[in-house]
Amino acid sequence: MYFTTSFLMILMILISVGFYTLLERSIMGYSHNRSGPNKVGYFGIFQPFSDGVKLFVKEQIYPSNSNFLMYYICPILGLIQSLFIWSLFPFYVNCVNFNYGFLFFLCCSSISVYGLIICGWSSNSIYSLLGCIRSVSQAISYEVSLSLILLNYFFLCDSYSLLSFNLVQTLCWFIFFSFPMFFCWLSCCLAETNRTPFDFSEGESELVSGFNIEYGAGGFALLFISEYSSIIFMSLISCLIFLGGNFYSFSFFLKLMIICFFFVWIRCTLPRYRYDSLMYLAWKCYLPLCLNYILFFILIKFFIFYHFF
Repeated sequence: MYFTTSFLMILMILISVGFYTLLERSIMGYSHNRSGPNKVGYFGIFQPFSDGVKLFVKEQIYPSNSNFLMYYICPILGLIQSLFIWSLFPFYVNCVNFNYGFLFFLCCSSISVYGLIICGWSSNSIYSLLGCIRSVSQAISYEVSLSLILLNYFFLCDSYSLLSFNLVQTLCWFIFFSFPMFFCWLSCCLAETNRTPFDFSEGESELVSGFNIEYGAGGFALLFISEYSSIIFMSLISCLIFLGGNFYSFSFFLKLMIICFFFVWIRCTLPRYRYDSLMYLAWKCYLPLCLNYILFFILIKFFIFYHFF
């Protein structure tokens, strides 16, 4: 039964990634005042399947001076990591209940950067190597702020389990008394998933697609799926922490769609940052704000405990 549930969840993730790419291309076409994918099927609904078939049946080529074994294995490992983190999805039936889901999330999200490093190193290309070096420094910088933001709310819930957020936020969502922290969290999610305006590991203008430049066909498709799977999961975590709600209700998935739309909207709106501005934002803005919020939540808990207990 556990195998069946896990298989169905992975299948639904892959299908959702395909239709999320269709949503992104349609929104970008609308924002650019042009036609999006609208030819394959009714309103382009079969376009993701057409793209998948095209990528996986293309001839697989590789650079002659690449580290052949790691070059081939790395996209598969990246996809496994992005799907493995979905085991944290807080189902009540036939899935694992993590009492330390916070620590598991930090471990799995930290591992994702190794896929980018090995991709850039094994390709033996200057552009891919520069892309993976950028991704390392960016991931280390924003992982600190991301962890501290999460620590605030897990500290407030007195639990490391993701299921506790549904119980604590029955009266008030966390976004209402920590609105600035919500936008810090969203920008950290953009940086962690290498999305615009923080897509420095994939900067087309100076790195010609960055760490994945030597990948094509199936290898590129696997990297593409793992990236968009991580985007959807970070949107899920954002809804879970800040917007509360029942996991099985329609409103929860509606909020998930709004956060996913936010990722595309930012891509259509904002240009790419400078790299020094990216580091300044992480260490001089987000980190002090997260530390101040930790003190704020400690005072709140002390006040509640002192007056009611």
